[in-house]
Amino acid sequence: MRTLNKTSVFPAAEKIVFAKLKELNTLQYIAKPYVAFLPEHGQENIVWEENAVFSFRFKLFDFIPLGTHTINVISFSESGGIYTHEHNPHVPIWNHRITLEQIDQNRTRYTDEVEIDAGWKTPFVYLWAKAFYAHRQRKWIKLLSGHE
Repeated sequence: MRTLNKTSVFPAAEKIVFAKLKELNTLQYIAKPYVAFLPEHGQENIVWEENAVFSFRFKLFDFIPLGTHTINVISFSESGGIYTHEHNPHVPIWNHRITLEQIDQNRTRYTDEVEIDAGWKTPFVYLWAKAFYAHRQRKWIKLLSGHE
């Protein structure tokens, strides 16, 4: 198992960042073009909340199908952050924690912490995840700066 940590300072208040985290289209925007998350049939109206489970058709670079990616939401709150247990056929363990820390009225420290276990593929998945989370946080900053 490998653990990845990536932190950035976002140009927005914690409440604004958390409000954006609640929206599926935010995940889809910040993940693109690395990954496409397409809700499984019947799960189009996603509301991120504690104890919810969601399944997505998972496409690498928006065109290579990698099966179903499942997200089990363990916790989802502004004060406690977000913690999910995720998996797909290629990566059986992808535990993701998001923490938010208000710096001042217009800035929030945002951290992604991801535990990855993909067996012998773990080093390769970890390197991909490192690039993916750097990309996600750059897209977050672009979104929050109004330059989407």
